[in-house]
This record gives sequence, structure tokens and C-alpha cells, in this order.
Amino acid sequence: MVDVAAVVVTFNRLEKLKTVLQRVEGQTLAPARVVVIDNASTDGTAQYLDEREFSIPFEVVHLPTNTGGAGGFAEGMLRGYVAGADHVWIMDDDCYPQPTALENLVRGFDDAVGELGGDVPFACSVVEFVDGSICEMNNPVPTWDWARLLVKGQSSVMVTACSFVSVLIPRWAIAEYGLPYRDYFIWFDDREYTMRLTRRCPGVQVMDSTVIHDMGENRGVNFAMVTKQSLWKFAYGVRNESSYQLHHRGFLYYIEFGARLFVSLHRGRVSWPLRLRLLGRWLAGATFNPPIEYPDRVPAKDDKREKPLVRIGG
Repeated sequence: MVDVAAVVVTFNRLEKLKTVLQRVEGQTLAPARVVVIDNASTDGTAQYLDEREFSIPFEVVHLPTNTGGAGGFAEGMLRGYVAGADHVWIMDDDCYPQPTALENLVRGFDDAVGELGGDVPFACSVVEFVDGSICEMNNPVPTWDWARLLVKGQSSVMVTACSFVSVLIPRWAIAEYGLPYRDYFIWFDDREYTMRLTRRCPGVQVMDSTVIHDMGENRGVNFAMVTKQSLWKFAYGVRNESSYQLHHRGFLYYIEFGARLFVSLHRGRVSWPLRLRLLGRWLAGATFNPPIEYPDRVPAKDDKREKPLVRIGG
């Protein structure tokens, strides 16, 4: 029996989190354990998780500060790995898996390995919006030969990148390629990590593994949409992607990304103060280059990060 650790990262979405955990526990193929990373929520999430009865083995981790989605996923994947899981299955606190989501994801991953070999680095689900339409911001990036497995009778397509909304990642990939960059905090962490995993072999999207993303509005995201309220998120995205383009692809890609950024901001008629703020974050990417964290390497003795509170059961 495959050992899967389901990892759920949450921040101030208690009511949605309740639904996610119920859906995870109700899978036709039950995870071996669930790891919940509470990113210092302030809405009663901590008390709920400390009092909740789980039907499967669990680990609840209360982080002392909000580390963003990137930090939460890195922590959850690390804990699933340390627990000995064969795979981690990661998702946000507004991702509702359909009952067969995990069973079909595992089967689809195994089928893809049977055809492509043991280098397949992940399998992701189809992400729907609450009205049953495709979720615009969670579409994976297909390969040029995306239908290669479909013509072999499998229910999967080949992809090079996806979002962290129901992704199954094998243990070997975490050991070899490390964890997502915690320091990214939010935005582009999933894209960078899945592209890191597909350097030598594509991942797959399993078409009969379905989850619902209960997000506010079903639309994609681009830099023309920057507002004063959303600037903080876009600032992380610009810094993170510019860092990736420069340090992992090359100077010309960094310049090309800056040009695309400028054109998008211009087309969106974004105000000049906001444009200048994002230009500063693009420049900041030149000196921002966090190291990869590997789960089998012992942390430095001078690591002064405050320790999280942990509840384990099952």
C-alpha cells in the first residue's frame, strides 16, 4: 500500500479548512497521515486544530509567524518526508478534493511511470471553480507533446509546471531536488518548484482526479491588474520571478522579464507610483537568490528560528 502524507497549508480560512479536512479524510484511498501547517492564523484555527478529532494519523504544526504559502508548503513537505511517506500530496486550505481525487492521482502517476519511466516527478489534479468551470489561475503548462499518454489509453496529459493545488510528489523528487524556496513567501514558488522538478522528465495532469478551488473570483492573474490593495502580492511575484530568470536562466531572460513587466503595467494603465515600486522589486531580484533546502541535510546549529508548536496523534 502506498504511503501518502496529505499536506494542507492554512492561514485564516477556518471554515474552508474544515471542509478541506473533511474531504481529505473521506478519500476512497485514505492518506497514511495528514499534516496541517497553520501559518500563525488569528481566526480560531489554532484552537480548532488542537481540539479536532482526526480519523487518520495526523500532525498539526502551529508556526510562530506567517511564512506564506511557500514557507508552509516547504515545512509540510519536510515533515511528510521525515515521517517516511512515499509521496506528499499538497494543497491549500480552499482546495476541496473530490472523493476519488487521491486514488486517481496515485493510479495516474503509476501509469505514467509505467510508460515514461521512474523519472516522472509529480502528478497534479484538474482544478475546477465552484461552478464547475475550469479554474483560470490553476491551469498547468503543457508540453509540446502533451497527448503522448492519452494516445496510449491513459487519462493523463504531460505538463512542465503547475500550481500547488493538489499535487502528488514522490519522495525521491524531494530528496533530489529539495523543497520549495521558503523565502519566496508567496507567488511563483509553485511555478519555480515544478519547473525545477521537470528538468529531465515532464510531470502529468491526471484528468479524472478533480478538486474544487473555492476562491473568490475565477480569473487569471497578470501584471496589468495591479492595484494598491494587491501590490504586496505582486511585489513578491515580481521579485521571485526576476530572481529565477536571472539566477537560474540567465541575464537575457531577466531583461526580457523586465520588458514584459513594463509592457503589462503600461497596457493596464497602472499608476506610475505602483510601476516604480514593482520596478524596484524587479531590481531586488538581482540580489535575491535563496539556497535550496534539502530534507536529508542537518540544519545549521546557529539556526535561531523560533520552534513551532506541534500536535501529533493517531
